Amino acid sequence: MSVPSTALLCGSVRQAQSIVGTSPGRPDGDFYPTPPEATEALLRVETFCGTLWEPACGDGAISRVLEAHGYTVRSSDLVPRGYGETPVDFLSFPQAGSVQAVVTNPPYCLAEQFVTTALTVATDKVAMLLKLAFLEGVSRKTMFETTPLARVWVFSRRLTMMRNGEARTGGGMIAFAWFVWEHGWEGPPRLGWIDTHNAEAHGRRSRTVQPIVGRSEVRDESV
Repeated sequence: MSVPSTALLCGSVRQAQSIVGTSPGRPDGDFYPTPPEATEALLRVETFCGTLWEPACGDGAISRVLEAHGYTVRSSDLVPRGYGETPVDFLSFPQAGSVQAVVTNPPYCLAEQFVTTALTVATDKVAMLLKLAFLEGVSRKTMFETTPLARVWVFSRRLTMMRNGEARTGGGMIAFAWFVWEHGWEGPPRLGWIDTHNAEAHGRRSRTVQPIVGRSEVRDESV
């Protein structure tokens, strides 16, 4: 991918910082690396094919887990943090149909733009780690109705996000979920629960609620 011009790059950085990076105690650029167990949980319920793109890779938190599972991953970010291609402005310079899937934890203030762009870039799936509250809102309702949202995997335990990449102890305060869009998906999305603990090792199964013509059927699926 071509690198954006300095003027465009600086403008994008200033825009992001003006939204998320100036409040006291908040990581610059909304930098909350994803705990590895969150990506591991996703891979217990979703599979991907072909090349994946992590366009907000940060220090490689998600990319490293995907690569450890044998996936080919293109990693990039707008802000250099020691991993992947930088500076790459995913929102300004997308490449339509360039990869099979996009998997990322985007800056929350730009989440809708990331979803829209990722659905253009990916030919198969888009998986975004987002606050569960992303389900709310009139504009998002319209977006969900016009995009192929297939599954929402809610974490049964709240994630402890790593502020500025620093390990933290204790439970998190915000509910998160993996939102998965899949090209070709028809009908309402399915709702499921995942755990950051290895469910298979504890003899548990994931549970999904599958909407079926006016009613919901609860179905167990092996993790």
